[in-house]
Amino acid sequence: MLPSALTALGLLAACAELQPASAPVEAPAAAAPTPAPQPVAQPAPPPPSGAASAEALDTTTPEQRAAATAAPEPVGEQRLGTTVASLGSPADPGLWIETPLVSSVAQGRVEATNGKSVKLELRPSGGASGSGSEISLPAMRLLEVPLTDLPELTVYRG
Repeated sequence: MLPSALTALGLLAACAELQPASAPVEAPAAAAPTPAPQPVAQPAPPPPSGAASAEALDTTTPEQRAAATAAPEPVGEQRLGTTVASLGSPADPGLWIETPLVSSVAQGRVEATNGKSVKLELRPSGGASGSGSEISLPAMRLLEVPLTDLPELTVYRG
């Protein structure tokens, strides 16, 4: 063999010795039991084309309406403030409010001056503070306020 080939073989052998030894394989730790998945509420489907009445545009299920109006659990709630709300797009299904009182989507609750309360999705409106909010048709119906009113609502996150 040529001296340069011997040098190259020697360097390769030295590199192989520098490789770390593989760590012993340990048995996997016993996995903690996985909690049962919580049922995920299905979003309300969009209203049918040609729907013209509040009843036809409101595609929430009786179960969704019952859950939204269940007695609130104020533990951990944060009062964000009050807002005047108008009816949002009737074609946008579900229970929601678009408000400048939040900067990201969150779950929460609104309470009308008549004492009615609804759990819903809080959506940022991008508007300036004090610019008012828009609320979904199903939420207005559950709050029992006329669709043409501009109700004052107290908004809570949590």
